[in-house]
Amino acid sequence: MGLDIYAGTLTRYYAHNWKSVTQQWAEANGFSFSRITSQGETADGEEVLSPAEIQKGMENWQSQMLTAISSQDRPPYTPWKEDNETPYYTDKPDWDAFGALLLYAASRIYQEPLPKTVEKNWDFESHPLIQRMGEDEEKIWSLFIGAIWWLPIEDGFAFNGPCPTEQEITFSTTGALKMELNEINAVGWKADEKTILGWTETEGYPADMDIRDGQLTGVSENEHTCYDTESLAKFAFSIFWRAVKFAQENQVPILLDF
Repeated sequence: MGLDIYAGTLTRYYAHNWKSVTQQWAEANGFSFSRITSQGETADGEEVLSPAEIQKGMENWQSQMLTAISSQDRPPYTPWKEDNETPYYTDKPDWDAFGALLLYAASRIYQEPLPKTVEKNWDFESHPLIQRMGEDEEKIWSLFIGAIWWLPIEDGFAFNGPCPTEQEITFSTTGALKMELNEINAVGWKADEKTILGWTETEGYPADMDIRDGQLTGVSENEHTCYDTESLAKFAFSIFWRAVKFAQENQVPILLDF
């Protein structure tokens, strides 16, 4: 089960009017693609609703959610626009790079050595540094407490609640995520935005597969079994930075899709 990040309207997300980078790549190179949900089922069997029906449902859910999280002593949070046309951003950090980003952040926050490599499909949630960060009551970061949705709100906080499908999840805000990314960069790379944006092209996973004569083939006899930790962390960081930048400029939520 892979990990994609999506920044866009909920209407477009639930109407499946978006394509992951894997799907875009497959279509561009003549390969078939089937999206598998986190329950192990294809998305094709879902109930079909019109975009207008989905938009109405998303607007109702949004109204209830913003009312629930707004404070009585201040104006309510501003609703974001829901439609099926607003552009979206997506990319694929996958779990190994996401875990590497958490490990890099925790190692810099606690000034501990960063492991040079991580194994493919490593269990990052059980790493002591990541667990320490997740349990640190002085640093309650959305990245470490299991948030998978970030609503377009500048205030930084997190909470549990039902998403539109009634599944209970952990929410946070784009303001909180931006603050966390800024702190990771401040205690680590201290990179400017141009450098950060370039990491999606210069860092990340080494290639296991290639296209030759229209066929998908392995580039070597042995698939990579470990990755450079900091390179994966930079790759994931750049993707999250791009997502937050897009979400704040367009006032849309960010979702982890898996």
